[in-house]
Amino acid sequence: MLLPVFPVMLSAMCIAAVQDGRIYIERLNAPFLFTLKGSGSEFGAGLAYAIRQGWLWKHESGTYVKLMAPGEDPLTKA
Repeated sequence: MLLPVFPVMLSAMCIAAVQDGRIYIERLNAPFLFTLKGSGSEFGAGLAYAIRQGWLWKHESGTYVKLMAPGEDPLTKA
């Protein structure tokens, strides 16, 4: 898989968020690994890139992410 961030972000935008806009990691991980046949390291790299770019915010527990609005400060996200 050439650019793993695109499938990760596409999945995040298509998955219906639950309470407070949470998207559980397994809801992103399963389609990436089993449908797209990506590897765990590709998923991790795509997720890390999306977080560094400010597109996703990951909870400290690592169990869910949230989509960030353009210009939103990740330090104020809770």
